[in-house]
Amino acid sequence: MRPLPVLWTVTIAAIVLAAGLVGGYELGRSSAPTPRGAPVAASTLSIIAAGTLGVPFGSVASLLVNTTPGISAPLASQQYEGSLSVMAAVAQLNEAFDVVASADYHLIPQQLESNWANWEVVFGTSPEALVYDPSVGALAGINTSNWPSKLLASGLPMGIANASTDPNGYNEIFVLELQGQQDNGSLSSLYDHFFTTPFGSLAIPNPTTTRVESESNVASLITSHAIASFITYRSYAVGHGLSFVDLTPAVGLGSTDAAALSAYANASTTIAPSTGSRVVHGAPVLFSVTVPRNAPNATLGIAFVNALLSPAGQALLAADGLTPVAPAWTDRPTALPPLLAVDAFLLPPLLLAQLPA
Repeated sequence: MRPLPVLWTVTIAAIVLAAGLVGGYELGRSSAPTPRGAPVAASTLSIIAAGTLGVPFGSVASLLVNTTPGISAPLASQQYEGSLSVMAAVAQLNEAFDVVASADYHLIPQQLESNWANWEVVFGTSPEALVYDPSVGALAGINTSNWPSKLLASGLPMGIANASTDPNGYNEIFVLELQGQQDNGSLSSLYDHFFTTPFGSLAIPNPTTTRVESESNVASLITSHAIASFITYRSYAVGHGLSFVDLTPAVGLGSTDAAALSAYANASTTIAPSTGSRVVHGAPVLFSVTVPRNAPNATLGIAFVNALLSPAGQALLAADGLTPVAPAWTDRPTALPPLLAVDAFLLPPLLLAQLPA
């Protein structure tokens, strides 16, 4: 993590009220008065989040540590992996973290509310992009228009995440389907090169063209020339300094307007996480966060989310390739901690309609 200057002063107050523990912080753009008190002493922030959030969350955690006496956020207390695995760690294994974050805004409402969490905050977005190894001669001159033909002509396998543990895995499938539809009017035309089963079903990779890899390993796999390409979030490419090609908005899952939502929904695949198989459809990439009910230090978790939503936190997200959602969105405004409520508003109706009632 890069060293960060002290951008503002933050005071964490812990006040025990009859109703429970309430934290007050003076951070970011929140203008509501906040109580003051002794800083939380010797507190360690624990995070479990989507693999692509490792760099930006590490930056925000460092910011919070640098501006708050008595707390720490060591790498050992931060865990980054596929978002479906993140949900399983909390909901099935009962693992406890102060902060839980997902690369798919559907997952916290579907799998954590209301037994494990009361709310989610959508804080950022990032379209999909194609990262590639620039040393591969067959990929010279690759761009937004020709990347499918370049990949096919190269004869090299493309890396892809496991769709049953990582939303990026199914987002990659949606990208291939949507690009095929855009180029040839068929959702299956590009998808069929990389998978042996029909689109919409459980996607079985073609071993000669596709190599299943963990998203968290992509940077090292690309730089070590183990794989030539991988479809992942643009923010991951920026945060790790990788060469990448932007995708069109119709393909890259980065738009939230009605036309894009309708087009994305045409793409589908089946996933088989530990909770059972189900069909998922294309949707915008929206990153969300919550503080779970069993958080070891909910006060500190809320402080992290507050830092995430602050102007300084948003600047760090942007520097690492994410586009902040500002003001942030939430599925349950009345359930938010008061400190966060001033910076998060109800999801747009079309996005809210995709969540469970």
